[in-house]
Amino acid sequence: MQSERFQDLFERVLRARVYEVARETPLERAPRLSQRLDCGLYLKREDQQPVFSFKLRGAYNRMRLLSEEEGRRGVICASAGNHAQGVALSAGQLGLRALIVMPATTPRIKVEAVKALGGEVLLHGESYQEAQEEAQRLVAAEGWYFVHPFDDEEVIAGQGTIALELLRQVEQMDAVFVPVGGGGLISGVALVLKRLFPQIQVIGVEPKDAASLYESLQAGERVFLKEVGLFADGVAVKQVGELCFDVCRDLVDEVVLVDTDAICAAIKDAYEDTRSILEPAGALAIAGAKAWRKEHPEGSPELVALTCGANMNFDRLRHVAERAEIGEEREALFAVTLKEEPGSFRSFSAQLGEHGITEFNYRYSGPERAQVFVGLQVQNREEAQLLAAKLQHAGFPVEDLSGSELAKLHLRHMVGGRAELEGDERLYRFEFPERPGALGRFLVSLPEGVNITLFHYRNHGTDVGRVLAGLQVPTETEQAFEQFLQTLGYSYRDESHNPARGLFF
Repeated sequence: MQSERFQDLFERVLRARVYEVARETPLERAPRLSQRLDCGLYLKREDQQPVFSFKLRGAYNRMRLLSEEEGRRGVICASAGNHAQGVALSAGQLGLRALIVMPATTPRIKVEAVKALGGEVLLHGESYQEAQEEAQRLVAAEGWYFVHPFDDEEVIAGQGTIALELLRQVEQMDAVFVPVGGGGLISGVALVLKRLFPQIQVIGVEPKDAASLYESLQAGERVFLKEVGLFADGVAVKQVGELCFDVCRDLVDEVVLVDTDAICAAIKDAYEDTRSILEPAGALAIAGAKAWRKEHPEGSPELVALTCGANMNFDRLRHVAERAEIGEEREALFAVTLKEEPGSFRSFSAQLGEHGITEFNYRYSGPERAQVFVGLQVQNREEAQLLAAKLQHAGFPVEDLSGSELAKLHLRHMVGGRAELEGDERLYRFEFPERPGALGRFLVSLPEGVNITLFHYRNHGTDVGRVLAGLQVPTETEQAFEQFLQTLGYSYRDESHNPARGLFF
């Protein structure tokens, strides 16, 4: 049995002491989701911990074993927030000084929560990786004891106590869905379940733009991601832990990938079933269970999803609400061409039948035609495709933009027509760091001669700043502009050939 390789780790789980700070969280059936998915779906409510996250289990189990000399040095950690709160709470319980290095993109609610628990906060870098590097520098320079958020035997053992609770709380589990960042949580869960009940599937869930475990398993070795998406900041880890990867390679059955829209839909699902608001990483396992069930519709399995955190910035709810319906495939975004003639709008409206309109934006395109950006309520993607075909057949050319990030992030929020510009205009999407000076750096770095023709920004609640920019790039500045893109340091995407550009910009 592969799990016997990790006998020592399994025994550490059995010896773990976490309940001085943690509590045994409930396992609740999600009635609406269970009915929709035609299965039994249960939520392991780790969002109900004192710090609204499972992370205090591993942090406390590690820190309680520090020697007196290690404790005097004080503890330091790098964290996007939930591990930070676990370390700060544990330090207070144990009488230790704690310094927390957090990425500058960390939601404000998590920063303030750490300070309220007595932790000292240092904001550094834009990702967990950069924060960790700074913490390691301080360890070498000042002698702090580093409490790793996932790649530590005692941290993994502390997280594994969740699986012991599950076995006491439910008679049958066919599969358990576990959110994955660095891999500490899924390692602890897999150690227990695969040792005692190997028939239970342990399935990891990652965002498509932060799939460090998935890519590593595909490659057969740990992979370092150059970039990770920050929407689910609690799992925005560029490289899975070394020990964690060793465990997961042997004991995890598969990894499911989901996108931002699916995560937003899962947050809404959890709210409708529990009236609780999960953070994106906290709803990740629900999104994974839904995606897995769609691919495995047979039978009526008993599934468990770990809701691992609820430290959500309130401002981010706007973005979640905008994307949830698309994530559930209940909204379609269409660009429709109408003739500029009497009765055209009425004829178009008649084709929509009973489909509710979620938004309607008109863009003037000239004396002969009009471009309409419309959001429509649908039951699923199949219905959206049928509706698009119906409109096309009725003489209304349609471009389905439901999967376009350009449309979802910017186009639906913009008004105005198209400027008559020369052919050297380009359209780019940028991701600005959400911090003072980011726009200034962009403007100062822009080569002389490059003209801004369009600029659209929306704040998405401490996610990265999403910017859409139109830029006129004369031929003589071509080389300088390419150098600007490479050295700016912001993620970007050339949208100059996006179909939406020709229709609306």
